Amino acid sequence: MITNPVQPAGNTLKYLQIVFFASIILYVGKTLFIPLFFGLLIAMILYPVCKWLEQKRFPKGIAITICLLIVALLFAGIAALLIWQINMFREDAPGLIKKLQATGQEAAQWISESFGLTTANWAQQSLGSIGGLAKTVINNMLDMVFMLFLIPIYTALFLYHRRVFVQFLRWVAGERHRQKLDLMLPKMIDTYFNYIKGMILVYIIVGVLNSIGLLALGIEHAVLFGMLCAIMTIIPYVGIVVSALLPISIAWLSTDSVWYPAGVIAVFAVVQYLEANVIFPKVVGVQLNVSTWAMLVAIIAGGILWGVSGMVLFIPFVALLKIGTDYVEEWKPLNLLLGRSES
Repeated sequence: MITNPVQPAGNTLKYLQIVFFASIILYVGKTLFIPLFFGLLIAMILYPVCKWLEQKRFPKGIAITICLLIVALLFAGIAALLIWQINMFREDAPGLIKKLQATGQEAAQWISESFGLTTANWAQQSLGSIGGLAKTVINNMLDMVFMLFLIPIYTALFLYHRRVFVQFLRWVAGERHRQKLDLMLPKMIDTYFNYIKGMILVYIIVGVLNSIGLLALGIEHAVLFGMLCAIMTIIPYVGIVVSALLPISIAWLSTDSVWYPAGVIAVFAVVQYLEANVIFPKVVGVQLNVSTWAMLVAIIAGGILWGVSGMVLFIPFVALLKIGTDYVEEWKPLNLLLGRSES
């Protein structure tokens, strides 16, 4: 039997065109899509709670308000803990700044001797870089405030009009895939809800273990650094590396010894090993079942398109896409590509 290679090649080209134009749309419209998709994912997490409250005879509007208050209280508690620790950290900041200035002067002298730059030129270039960095930070903070304002609104609207959105999806899917869609949506919501619930517990356990390890080393403000590094692991692979730089630097500046930074690295390495091989499999239970390759591609693609927000959002996107490919026969090759290999 002779197969026609033109049709598979045509399908591949069609999918590549879809990915290309979708990427352009996502990049250009990130101001719209980032808070929109954050709201959608939070709505998926809150839907079981909202549904349970409605079954207890709570009106829909009050049930949604209670769900949003739960999320607000959770973030307020985390913010209060971090602010408390930051205020304690400010007491030791002057001494650390003096050590940092001394280290900076030594670094400036080394740069001057090694590259022939005078201290004035180097300082001028540094100030220019700092000015550009400060402008970027301010712009990012304004964008964050704008998104934090929109995300709860989108979440409430998704929860309130959820039946309309489901009807829209059923209409788009058509008669052929409607039954599969009715099976797919509850599994997506249930899987993602259980995953997030488990991950919150994982972050708490990891934060406690980080704090205990840093306290054992005698690192000051261990709770602040331990919980901060635990929260930053929401960005896989990248978050722990970035967040660990601060306690490593503080350990080096406050002790003038290389062994304390090495101890901090060892603590985070051990905790991350336990999180990946013991805590996560035992606590989460229902894993998203996405391959490491797909996760890395999602992180890099998300970072290119949406920055840090993309790194956070694209992992659940890929996981939900993986669940969808379990039900659609035409997407089996994509399912094979995204899923964990059993071999």
